[in-house]
Amino acid sequence: MTLSSSLNAGVAGLSANASRLASISDNIANSSTAGYKRVQTDFHSMVISTNGGTYTAGGVSTTSTRMIDERGSLVSTSNSTDLAVRGRGMLPVASLVDVEADTSSLNMMMTTTGSFTTNADGMLTTDSGLVLLGWPALSDGTIPAYSRGSSTSLEPVQFNVTQLTGEPTTSVHLGVNLPSASTIAGSDGDVETLPIEYYDNLGNAENISVAYTPTVPGTGASNEWTMVLTDSASGGAVIGEYVVTFTDSQTAGGSLASVTMVSGGAYDASTGSVIVSVAGGPIEVSIGEIGTSDGLTQLADDFNMAGVTKDGSPVGTFTGVEVGADGLVTASYDNGATRVVYQVPLVDMANPNGLISLDSQTYMSSDKSGAFYLWDAGDGPTGDVVGYAREESTTDVATELTNMIQTQRAYSSSAKIIQTVDEMLQETTNIKR
Repeated sequence: MTLSSSLNAGVAGLSANASRLASISDNIANSSTAGYKRVQTDFHSMVISTNGGTYTAGGVSTTSTRMIDERGSLVSTSNSTDLAVRGRGMLPVASLVDVEADTSSLNMMMTTTGSFTTNADGMLTTDSGLVLLGWPALSDGTIPAYSRGSSTSLEPVQFNVTQLTGEPTTSVHLGVNLPSASTIAGSDGDVETLPIEYYDNLGNAENISVAYTPTVPGTGASNEWTMVLTDSASGGAVIGEYVVTFTDSQTAGGSLASVTMVSGGAYDASTGSVIVSVAGGPIEVSIGEIGTSDGLTQLADDFNMAGVTKDGSPVGTFTGVEVGADGLVTASYDNGATRVVYQVPLVDMANPNGLISLDSQTYMSSDKSGAFYLWDAGDGPTGDVVGYAREESTTDVATELTNMIQTQRAYSSSAKIIQTVDEMLQETTNIKR
């Protein structure tokens, strides 16, 4: 029995070292594969209880574990949608075949890096057929509250590369200085006119014309102006009229003292703005808060409108896409406009090494990995998303070559055991002769 168990132990040793050599071979072969996670093979002794002082060899067994929680170094690339995860967490992806099959629910997989490009259908895909998944944004760029424990809300990140876009103007900030000399008795009372171009809901350029008329008193200084706003899209109709006064106090000289509405939207002292309605809808016009100089001012200087800003943009075409550290996917257009269209969450679970390994450095959840949770990148235990980057293989070739030498020696030793047992059995049979 003991001699036979020695033979079995030798055979187990050959099998165990062959398994370790297979994992080493995989690791070395994928030393240049982006995102590859090395496989670690561990040996475990098999002990059979002794009987009557005679020892029986149990041999050895192996377990192989893919070290998915290890992270490789990040290398820079020139592609904005080359993505990698810096820290904990994984990118959600799906098979392009499943997406094109238009199934009711996608089979979500995970990866830590990928070189994504826009395919013919506008989806961000890799050459190996993986599609990046994300939550779609609303028209205003905000992300609704999607389920975090399920992948049913995730959709393929897809763009219409031929679609035109335009952002209507919804707010205007009037950083204007009115000359204080115009409200002094005896001045000419010249009207200052400020045209402001804005974009309507269809991307057409229109104008709001703001006329500032000073109140010229008989004596002294009035520090008062009448501000009238007209809209070109409404045929030059008045959309707002306000009487504004300025203080000449020592502490706040030149800042707004009061705003009186004649027509249009009421002045909101908490925000320093008024709402006027142009042909395409309401626009918030910020003129500054009372006692501050962040909007309209009246100082001893010329009429100055250098501080006028507005939002909105003309019609533009799609030019590219970038993914931020927070996972927000932003589309860019040649008119300078940007729009948040998706958010890519990071997938995390209790035991990443318990995931099921698939082709192309992808993984699926299992009972061993635990339930997954979808985090905003940078929240909770997760890291952030890095664009223009790929994750290198976690294989250290020098270490693997060293392990290969050790495995070769161990394999030879196991073979020597079998050879020795064979010789001993031969001697046993020779006794009969």
